[in-house]
Amino acid sequence: MNILITSAGRRNQLLQCFRQSAAVLDLPLRILAADLNPKMSSACQAADASFTLPACGDASYADSLIELCVRERVSLLVPTIDPELAPLSRARGRFQEIGTTVAVSHESVVALAGDKLVTARQLDAAGIPTPKSLRLADYLASPEALSGPLIAKPLNGSSSVGIVFAAGPDELRALPTDRYLVQERWAGREFTVNMFFDRGGKCVAAVPHERIQVRSGEVSKGRTCRPPAVVALAEQVSKLLEGARGALCFQAILRSDGKACVFEINARFGGGYPLAHQAGATFSQWLLEEVAGLPATANNRWQDGVLMLRYDAAVFSSLGQP
Repeated sequence: MNILITSAGRRNQLLQCFRQSAAVLDLPLRILAADLNPKMSSACQAADASFTLPACGDASYADSLIELCVRERVSLLVPTIDPELAPLSRARGRFQEIGTTVAVSHESVVALAGDKLVTARQLDAAGIPTPKSLRLADYLASPEALSGPLIAKPLNGSSSVGIVFAAGPDELRALPTDRYLVQERWAGREFTVNMFFDRGGKCVAAVPHERIQVRSGEVSKGRTCRPPAVVALAEQVSKLLEGARGALCFQAILRSDGKACVFEINARFGGGYPLAHQAGATFSQWLLEEVAGLPATANNRWQDGVLMLRYDAAVFSSLGQP
């Protein structure tokens, strides 16, 4: 089986998860990786072959990928960053016609997760606790609408880029009002919940881990656990995400008073997925089973108390003279 991981960047651990899963299934696997600049991607260097693609915002992105999937007989395509989800979701039918399964949710789920204000509004409408949120322009017009510590985020941001912590409106006036939202800032323990939806749209597994330490928006120290309030949120979120497929995750805060809220949803493999994998929630294996037509083994039996301590490693390659 040939699989393709796009926007591979430094997702080396994700490649390793797929290799481990293929070994368990005794499934011959060839992993392809694509990026804007494969020579500068450690994951591309670790793949069996790598390819250059245009930026995912380019109009030719989906067409370029389809051409690559046809040429390399790709059975499964796994996107890894938010900006590529919308074009891939829209083109999912075209990929199916050439025999490629794209591990992406329905367009409605991608749209919900891709705009943080839309996420907050739909969570609130579904009765799922979430911080009170306003478009920045609306907050600056009526600062009394939000009180206490605040956090401002780009509407379509990721990896904690552009986040601003503030106590009031004066610290936020320099931000572009049409591209930011403002939220109440909850204090407490932060969690990621990795979720797997099977091909029928059923949420088979939900694996919370505490984000003990975060670096550049990605967990560097984490531990799997089952806080009842967070587990309850996972059940609520799974019902909201009609049309979800494959790996998704959401971020939650658990306050000292026992109340929990959801503040972000990502419709893709989360950066901390390898922790869920190590705990026994092997999403990569379950995807391979679906695509290969093997018996499904997806389940919610995973080990809590598994600790992940990430460290830096290096991939070396000769580029020749600059």
